[in-house]
Amino acid sequence: MSDKKDKEAFYQRLKEELANSTLWPAKYLYKFIVPTQEDKVKKIENIFDNMGAVIETKKSSNGNYTSLSITVTMKNPDAVIEKYHQAAEVEGVISL
Repeated sequence: MSDKKDKEAFYQRLKEELANSTLWPAKYLYKFIVPTQEDKVKKIENIFDNMGAVIETKKSSNGNYTSLSITVTMKNPDAVIEKYHQAAEVEGVISL
């Protein structure tokens, strides 16, 4: 199976689980890991700009990577998934 089909299946499954388990709008916790480069960290932060998000960052012990924990109120599962798609455009990002 192709990587694209795997991602589509993952997001479809996530959407169904979020729709069935959560009353929307709701707070959602995103976790990302990016290479520690100011522009990449900033790109992730900018995705959630003007949304009232609480963003916590922490560098790895060797300083090569930065983890971002972002708590934000989202209106529905589609909005959650859209942010994942936007974050995927940042080179080197890992979504957890």
